[in-house]
Amino acid sequence: MNRPDSEQPDQGANQDDAVWLDLVARLESDTVAIRPDSPEPGQELPTSPAAAPETPEPPSFQDFDPLGLAGTPPAGMSAAERQPEVRGGQDGPGAGGSTGGPRDYEVDDGDEEFVPEEPPSLAGTEPLTMLAWLGAVGGPVALLLSAMFWRSAPLLAIVGIVAVFVLGTVYLIMKLPQEKNGDDDGARV
Repeated sequence: MNRPDSEQPDQGANQDDAVWLDLVARLESDTVAIRPDSPEPGQELPTSPAAAPETPEPPSFQDFDPLGLAGTPPAGMSAAERQPEVRGGQDGPGAGGSTGGPRDYEVDDGDEEFVPEEPPSLAGTEPLTMLAWLGAVGGPVALLLSAMFWRSAPLLAIVGIVAVFVLGTVYLIMKLPQEKNGDDDGARV
């Protein structure tokens, strides 16, 4: 079984360390050489007013490349050049050299607007079901409010609120349908 010699350092780790040290040195240096016309980190800036640039531009985000991997930026197109030309007033797919992408046209959905059906009135609800919902929803709310505002609530009140919550929840669970309709797949049209 061939095992690499443990005394030989890992070459990949050495390269990673060198890249990391170079990055740290570039970031910690007093003068950052971002633009091609700026001096190297070890060089001095010109002190005479004639040799110094009048107003140096601050580096932009595109100029930042601490590892030096980007090289020279590619010649970019202006925003006007990137816009496809509209020929002959056409706005549809294929106009202006377009490749017919997914957003080159608008989908005609018709003139129908979705109008949801009216929810059933609460006046026609069974009183016991309404009380169960009040207990299931109101129980935790009442416990929270009593913990915030009525710190000295008697134990009997807390137990009563918990009992109302449990009874309301159990009643609502028992009212759920017991068997599933085999023909119903759950979709509603």
